[in-house]
Amino acid sequence: MQVREDYRALSGAEKAAILLLALGEEQAARIMEFMDDEEILQISQTMASLGKVSSNVVERLLSEFSESISSANTLVGTVETTEKLLEKVLGKDRVAAIMEEIRGPAGRTMWDKLGNVNEEMLANFLQKEYPQTVAVVLTKISPEHAANVLGLMPEGFTMEVMMRMLRMEAVQKDILEDVEKILRTEFMSSLARTDRRDAHELMADIFNHFERSTESKFMEALEERSKESAEKIRKLMFTFEDLQNLDPSGIQTLIRSADKEKLPIALKGATPEMQDLFFSNMSERAAKMLKEDIAAMGPVRLRDVEEAQTSLVATAKDLSERGEITISSGEAEDELIY
Repeated sequence: MQVREDYRALSGAEKAAILLLALGEEQAARIMEFMDDEEILQISQTMASLGKVSSNVVERLLSEFSESISSANTLVGTVETTEKLLEKVLGKDRVAAIMEEIRGPAGRTMWDKLGNVNEEMLANFLQKEYPQTVAVVLTKISPEHAANVLGLMPEGFTMEVMMRMLRMEAVQKDILEDVEKILRTEFMSSLARTDRRDAHELMADIFNHFERSTESKFMEALEERSKESAEKIRKLMFTFEDLQNLDPSGIQTLIRSADKEKLPIALKGATPEMQDLFFSNMSERAAKMLKEDIAAMGPVRLRDVEEAQTSLVATAKDLSERGEITISSGEAEDELIY
């Protein structure tokens, strides 16, 4: 069997495999605990095909590793490595509670987290609790948030809560901890389950950000695996061609908000029908100037056109989320009646 002598020819995976073998089983096992399955598989496959490695190569590798560690001035921490470290020194229940705080909605405390929860969801949950409990919660969140929550609960219940808030003195620590426990175990856990985004919606959003050629490639591959999923994603996607379903007011709003440098590039690669849709919703002078810009730019790379069209779609989606335009799918149930 040939002995590996050329250190410069080693790949990163081969260096990692040699290092782990040199450290010994116990130390290697402790390091591999911090790797994911894919990394372990790659290292294992490399080890199996490594063959003999000369002592000179091993010595040089260990020397380089030692130097890189001693000169390193940064560390990388992740949720996964943090959790594994905590499990070494704390019980599972305490680790779970800490990691819930880390992974939960934005905010350092339970009360910070409630500030990021939709008022309607919070009101629906709180109106099932005792008025005194609700009073404690509402004194810990912002007045604006509390006002919105109170306005969404039944009037009689709201008055009960308000009277308790007016009579409330300093809340004892154990009572506050009990209320936090209720929120954490009953509300935040259910929120984590119900707030999960639909997988097809998420994937449609991802497809919207693919380049056109990449999108087509993966959509064809997905159709072969699961035609039903591909169909769902296609219906949820909002593409450049869907802009033709905007009403005149929506197109005009989009034109005003669009990146003025990207709009002509996006229309350069559009169909004549799509171009006319934009031109017809502009003043005669503005349409003439845009046509001249498009004609003057000459050949444009397909990638640049797709990027500009994606930018225009993103602007349309932002406007839709702010309620400034209405995006319809073009299907009968989405047709606008004037």
